Amino acid sequence: MKDPNKPSLPKDGIRNILLIQLGDIGDVVLTFPCIRALRENFPEAGIVVAVREKARELIDDCAWADATISVEQGKRGMIKQFLHQGRFFRKLRNFQFDLCIDMRTGDRGAILSFLSGAPLRFGFFEENGNCWRNRLFTHLSHKQYTPDQYVGDYLLGLLMDHGLGTENNKPEMEAPMQREKEAEDLLAAEMLQPHDPFVALQPFSLWKYKEWSPEKFAHLIDWIQKKYHLPVVLTGAPLEKERSAEITEKCVHPTVNLMGKTSIGVLSAVIKKARLFIGVDSVGMHLSGAAGTPSVTLFGPSSPVSWAPRGSKHLVVQKDMPCLPCRQKGCEGSEISRCLNDLQVEEVMQAVDRQLSQ
Repeated sequence: MKDPNKPSLPKDGIRNILLIQLGDIGDVVLTFPCIRALRENFPEAGIVVAVREKARELIDDCAWADATISVEQGKRGMIKQFLHQGRFFRKLRNFQFDLCIDMRTGDRGAILSFLSGAPLRFGFFEENGNCWRNRLFTHLSHKQYTPDQYVGDYLLGLLMDHGLGTENNKPEMEAPMQREKEAEDLLAAEMLQPHDPFVALQPFSLWKYKEWSPEKFAHLIDWIQKKYHLPVVLTGAPLEKERSAEITEKCVHPTVNLMGKTSIGVLSAVIKKARLFIGVDSVGMHLSGAAGTPSVTLFGPSSPVSWAPRGSKHLVVQKDMPCLPCRQKGCEGSEISRCLNDLQVEEVMQAVDRQLSQ
């Protein structure tokens, strides 16, 4: 196996590149600087990005990528699964990749990298992984992720180990005109015109231990509408639509509810149009950072150093407790985070005031 400290990358011979990011949508957003770095270093190469189906639109809209491969996770019978995988890998190898880069340390991306047929395969060394997994790569980065590190910098470090950096390491996304139009149509149906200011709010996460109470969100929404006379637009996934009633029924003022009405690409366009984004540690936070929309993010046990958008536009509200960030799934694994339960509405109001008064 080649020494990762002495990479020998023949840039002139790289025609097609596969970048694999099979993480959640936030991981995909934080990978955008890596895609930009590949485009800057290989301006003539074809760049294909493999992601899970739910993140496909983000890569379809990415100016630095040429194509998207979505990895579907639907349930199939044995024969259908075999045929599906056969078609998938035939399509994959038709690209004739010269370089493949896996942005995670799991087995699935490593196998996908190996089966891509690329003679050059970059990946992170997995100290605790299966012994065969590391052997599927030709070049390994031995940099281990540390809790005090921004995840975006960690991901970009894999490319920088091989001299493939970029001067702009901020995740940035531009919604195409089609997504902008879809967002405007959705808002217009709620009596919001293209230039009307509003606050976008995402109250839910994939993980309950990252969430704040519906009562406190309702209190915050009413305060924003009373003090700033700004409509509040609720955003979220289709599965969260029913849960949104826990908030809207407690609000004195009406809210615009777009829960389940936006694809991930249109959600990005909606957040870009907002004057302020408020949310928990979830996908909307990452989209606001990439869109350049000011944000206020409520953090519980997870680390804002690792995940929160960087820059003066973005504020984090987190309790000052000696146990934070514990990075646990709730206190003692209970799925209930005392740090969020104890977070008062007034503490969040102060951050929102600071953002909206500017």
